[in-house]
Amino acid sequence: MSTEALSVEEEARTVEQIREGRERIYAELSKTIIGQHDVIEQLLVSLFAGGHCLITGAPGLAKTLLVRSVAQIFHLKFQRIQFTPDLMPADITGTEILEDSGGGHRKMTFVKGPIFANVVLADEINRTPPKTQAALLEAMQEHQVTAAGRRYPLDEPFFVLATQNPIEMEGTYPLPEAQLDRFMFNVLIDYLPPKDELAVVMQTTSRRAEPIQPLFTGEDILRFHETVRRVPIAEEVGAYAVRLAASTRPDRDQTPDFINQWVSWGAGLRAAQTLVLGAKARALLSGNAHVRMDDIRALAHPTLRHRVLLSYKAEAEGVTIENVIDQLLQAVPTEMS
Repeated sequence: MSTEALSVEEEARTVEQIREGRERIYAELSKTIIGQHDVIEQLLVSLFAGGHCLITGAPGLAKTLLVRSVAQIFHLKFQRIQFTPDLMPADITGTEILEDSGGGHRKMTFVKGPIFANVVLADEINRTPPKTQAALLEAMQEHQVTAAGRRYPLDEPFFVLATQNPIEMEGTYPLPEAQLDRFMFNVLIDYLPPKDELAVVMQTTSRRAEPIQPLFTGEDILRFHETVRRVPIAEEVGAYAVRLAASTRPDRDQTPDFINQWVSWGAGLRAAQTLVLGAKARALLSGNAHVRMDDIRALAHPTLRHRVLLSYKAEAEGVTIENVIDQLLQAVPTEMS
């Protein structure tokens, strides 16, 4: 869908559809998901902005259920790929097979893999070797796969949600920094507070969950992508996003001292782009007419936590990436002095 395809009237209707749809989305998700408000918000922001998401958390935290529910709300084709140590690239992208076409003739036919869906859940992506990880990440970047010299475009919209277990767990293969950068957000999903955990136990042991009702379509999502990019942002707000990302790079002018001590590799240009595009989507979902500083700040953690590499000194001192981002938000002013 081209940018010119949206008239002024269509764009106004789309904006209103998004604003009204937010509460309906949360209402549908509440049928199966309790709590996790920040996680849901970040997933929706990345979906509306057209980005991919990495979800980090221990097993058994309803990551698969959440992603499946989101796909149902948007009436999108869903596929789940369980990543294992023996998974091969062709198991994801598909492969060519020899078929009998009649008359004694045979031909090669491409059989599509599970990557050919609108929403792909790459479950436990860090349990498979780098070669297989790379096959998925290439498809994410190019929106196509290559088999036997032929290119096959993927379905649109195309949205990958990759879950990973904490890297200290046994049998994991950490994703390289360059590949991590292809994910718009790294969303942390943690155990629920006792009150919400009790609500989950009571709800899931007393009745079956109500079916999720579709609210939108794939065409709606493509229109949302175009509308998000048109959300106004003041130059000083965009400049703050750039300063925030640039301040994560050690040994640069204006870099805070704690970054020089605790960070060995900072975020690149894509981090600032993600902050701005994500903030536009967040503003639209919140019903705001333009991007605010708070939109940028709210997305700093999911944007930066997988793009900033801590030093050995930070690890030795028990400093986490969350600590670093918290200090960064305090150290970088929203306005230039």
